[in-house]
Amino acid sequence: MPKNLAIKVARAEKDLTQKELADAVGVSRQTINAIEKGEYNPTIKLCRKICRVLEKSLDNLFWEDDENEEE
Repeated sequence: MPKNLAIKVARAEKDLTQKELADAVGVSRQTINAIEKGEYNPTIKLCRKICRVLEKSLDNLFWEDDENEEE
């Protein structure tokens, strides 16, 4: 699973720490860290919460373009 740089970038744009984002969506800082590092695949419910807080779409944060996907 690739690193999720989109979340890290969106979080930085909002000037949020991992802990602040975690608190806003009801998970631990370690969960946000693992998502950003590509070590944890969040539920769709958690994805939607993160999108709401960061004001981004699911496509922006969680789905790669087909061209970028590895075979």
